[in-house]
Amino acid sequence: MDALRREFIYLWYYFSVQLEQIFLWWVLGMLIGSAVSVFARGRINSAFERLGASRAGALAIVPAALLGICSPLCMYGTVPIAAGFSRGGARDELLAAFMVSSILLNPQLIMYSAALGPAVLAVRVISCVLCGIFAGLLVRFCCRGSAFFRFERFNGEAANRDTDPNLALRYLKNLWRNVKATGPMFLLSVLLSALFQRYVPADAFASLFGGNEGFGVLMAATIGVPLYACGGGTIPLLQQWLYDGMSVGAAAAFMITGPATKITNLGALKTVLGARNFAIYIAYIILFALLTGLITNFVF
Repeated sequence: MDALRREFIYLWYYFSVQLEQIFLWWVLGMLIGSAVSVFARGRINSAFERLGASRAGALAIVPAALLGICSPLCMYGTVPIAAGFSRGGARDELLAAFMVSSILLNPQLIMYSAALGPAVLAVRVISCVLCGIFAGLLVRFCCRGSAFFRFERFNGEAANRDTDPNLALRYLKNLWRNVKATGPMFLLSVLLSALFQRYVPADAFASLFGGNEGFGVLMAATIGVPLYACGGGTIPLLQQWLYDGMSVGAAAAFMITGPATKITNLGALKTVLGARNFAIYIAYIILFALLTGLITNFVF
């Protein structure tokens, strides 16, 4: 019993320290994410509609990717909206840039990622924007004369739950949904981080994800596929892994493959891409993650 009590005290200490470091960023992320969802969603959609009707050519891909990062919607909310944009005449390359960057990042996750430090935050934002831009460029120049998306296969409708006439109540309801959606995974990730800190030797972790940088990037990109369940929930884990010696490049690779291959996101994308384009998407994400990780390690 004394051994169990001692281990519990150790774990509680690591858990409380980790929670204290990350909790404020989690709260700020929810507050800002709900504000964007309630008060700015319509403006983001209107801006993309204007962009789709413009004649800016390939240059329009850049703001399309930026708008995707500003979007607070999950992928099952984004796909019906993108289908509407497509029916309105938006080109596939703009939709590709918007959807890929939207998968990888959103305002709430930006705030969460600030807990990892300014360098990692900058790497995450820049790499996600570039991933969306290059996806749009590939669709533009490699899919001429053929449609990349098959939105007719998606029969869902975008359900907007932010309909309360009272703005304050609308915001609070959205915030509460955010707490319920992210809270359990956030606390679980803090617990997992405490377990890593207590039972996984830092030297072993550093040798796996830090010392051999090329191998570490490949491993991080690989584990991002099964381990990534919730964007905010991975931040405490990443914070601990970086402290234990994970390279910034390995973290960057994880932050790309994780959200891009999350099961719920893949399910939504499979309905609008078809088997061939879905395989192209997976290959592109993995290759981009590996290159991003290697370039990041070279810079840092």
